[in-house]
Amino acid sequence: MGKTNQRTRSAQPVVQPKGGVTRQPPVTTRGARTRKALVDAARVVFERDGYPDSRLTDITAEANCSTGSFYTYFDNKEEIFAAVLEAAKEDMMHPGMEHVDATDDPYALIEASNRSYFEAYGRNAKLMGLLEQVASIDPQFREVRRRRSAEFIERNARGIANLQQLGIADADLDPRMASRALSAMVSRLAFYTYVLDEWGSLDDLVFTSTRIWCNALQIPRHKN
Repeated sequence: MGKTNQRTRSAQPVVQPKGGVTRQPPVTTRGARTRKALVDAARVVFERDGYPDSRLTDITAEANCSTGSFYTYFDNKEEIFAAVLEAAKEDMMHPGMEHVDATDDPYALIEASNRSYFEAYGRNAKLMGLLEQVASIDPQFREVRRRRSAEFIERNARGIANLQQLGIADADLDPRMASRALSAMVSRLAFYTYVLDEWGSLDDLVFTSTRIWCNALQIPRHKN
């Protein structure tokens, strides 16, 4: 009963995929610090032991806090894994090319956006591999993965539409469908390179993905 009251005071639930809940961020500095310590610790444990073999006791030990503190912020392993994924998404959701002015070099902006994404994917490669693994067996995390991908697709679709409005990109393309195709290409390139350790260097990834993006959208190379 006491634990329930403590949870109620700490935050109100927010609806998540498949009817799950996650809490609002803590309102106190101490609470935010404790929650971040748990999320950081969980990432260490998940990447070290894998998702199926990770235990809450290992997470709380890594965070140097009690089990009771864990339940103040999270209900279970699934919820803290979702929080770890959300933190990684924020790292990877770079500014991109959502808005391009007429005076900008769109080729250079796409190149910088791709480089930023690949660098962030490399930092989060172990976690991205875990997400692929868990999403293949858990419908809740399959939905988390789908929604995460949709955010990147919608962001890039807005950028493509902006380029079309400026008369820079092929106006016959549906911006959302083009974004689906091009975003999927970049995502799988990153997966094979950083998770499966199969393909080339960062510079090769950036050069190839940018050239294909710009050729597909009929965007000329760098301005002189």
